[in-house]
Amino acid sequence: MEVLKNLKPYEVFRFFEEICSIPHGSGNTKQISDYLVAFAKDNKLWYRQDAMGNVIIKKPGTAGYEDSKPVIIQGHIDMVCEKDADCDIDFATEGLRLREDGTFVFAEGTTLGGDDGIAVAFAMAILADEGTIAHPAIEAVFTVDEEIGLLGATAIDCSDLEGKLFLNLDSEEEGHLLVSCAGGATANLWIPVCYETDTHFDRAVEVRVTGATGGHSGVEINKQGANASKALGRVLHEIMKEVDIRLVSLAGGMKDNAIPREASAVLAVADKKDIETITHLVNKYDAIFSKEFDKTDADICVLVKAVDTVCQHMTKDVTKRFVQALMLIPNGVIKMSNDIEGLVQTSLNLGILEITQKDIHFGFSVRSSVSSEKDMLLENLAVVAEAVSADFDIKGAYPAWEYKKDSYLRNVMIETYRQLYKEEPVVEAIHAGLECGLFSDKIKDLDCVSFGPWIYDIHTPKERLMIASVERTWNYVLEVLKKLK
Repeated sequence: MEVLKNLKPYEVFRFFEEICSIPHGSGNTKQISDYLVAFAKDNKLWYRQDAMGNVIIKKPGTAGYEDSKPVIIQGHIDMVCEKDADCDIDFATEGLRLREDGTFVFAEGTTLGGDDGIAVAFAMAILADEGTIAHPAIEAVFTVDEEIGLLGATAIDCSDLEGKLFLNLDSEEEGHLLVSCAGGATANLWIPVCYETDTHFDRAVEVRVTGATGGHSGVEINKQGANASKALGRVLHEIMKEVDIRLVSLAGGMKDNAIPREASAVLAVADKKDIETITHLVNKYDAIFSKEFDKTDADICVLVKAVDTVCQHMTKDVTKRFVQALMLIPNGVIKMSNDIEGLVQTSLNLGILEITQKDIHFGFSVRSSVSSEKDMLLENLAVVAEAVSADFDIKGAYPAWEYKKDSYLRNVMIETYRQLYKEEPVVEAIHAGLECGLFSDKIKDLDCVSFGPWIYDIHTPKERLMIASVERTWNYVLEVLKKLK
């Protein structure tokens, strides 16, 4: 240990520096997984390593805790690898170049991997302790490839885990106790395209919705701003009621979990007057959207311009089905939680709108902290697909971590926080996915809380871990373990 040797808690930062010296980007976790196995062997601890590289290490309870219920401590061992343009590090073969300035730990030119290396370091420091920490039996669970789809947690076998109390150290805001997260899925709808050549439709215009704020469909869906693709659908529906149009091309977002900031469609028409009508309707909706979204999307606007004459366009039937689908698809916040104030419980984001070689493709991110509502929303999309004669599928489904109204662990952690810091922790849920949902699905009656020290600008080369927050969180973990007798 060189760079972090003067930081406290010493054991936590010692293990964190060792972890940072080993390449462990998502998809490249074999070496860090084997490091954990070697650690278990050196400390004569029970362990299991599976084919993916997930590792479980167990340690008996200390004196006086022999009959206490086991506690699971969990974090993921992969990190997001991002670097500055002028950084020459090779993430596949090199460790990180750690630095500290007395306030923060960071890595020179790269992400730090505090998400979630600090969880691994906490667990290892507890597992390596030789009697100074009072604790029940510990079952430390280290998962791979969380950052690319919760893959390790999805595959891990939990049959030899006995614990029902689950400490997930994968949160980045000290003093915030996460107690629920959304489950989700990616859904896709495809309308087969059919082209024709009709010389009567020899004029074309582009209609574009632009200037929407956009954002992450989990974190920022609660702002209830404009989805540019859905807004485009409203304009096209109004146009189609007054003008005979044919769809030529379209675009509206490239990621299912990002709220589209702009969307456009090129339309073929048969008469100059049609363009005048479309222009009038576009101006009408430009004013409507400016009023509807004045608080969330101040720069939103709808534009129209003539484009080059086209020879080929989609059939009237395909055009109609496309516009109908855009109008029928639900979007945005579907339901707010009745248990946690301000929490989005269920949402849907139309994130992708594109033409492939054979289809018009709609891509959705579906989220809910109530599994039955997620299933209902997916079924809703399936019904829309059937109504417009489209194909439909669901991929990458993961379960919700539902709010537990009666949580022993949450109560202990709240009371411990009050005693240590003389203030209330923030107890909240997030409208995004955590590994807690997958473990709650695998282990009956699991009682979970997710928390951690302050980490800023995660997944960017500006990522930094607050040193004092690590020490406070470490003391908090030790006090919680002491109380779980």
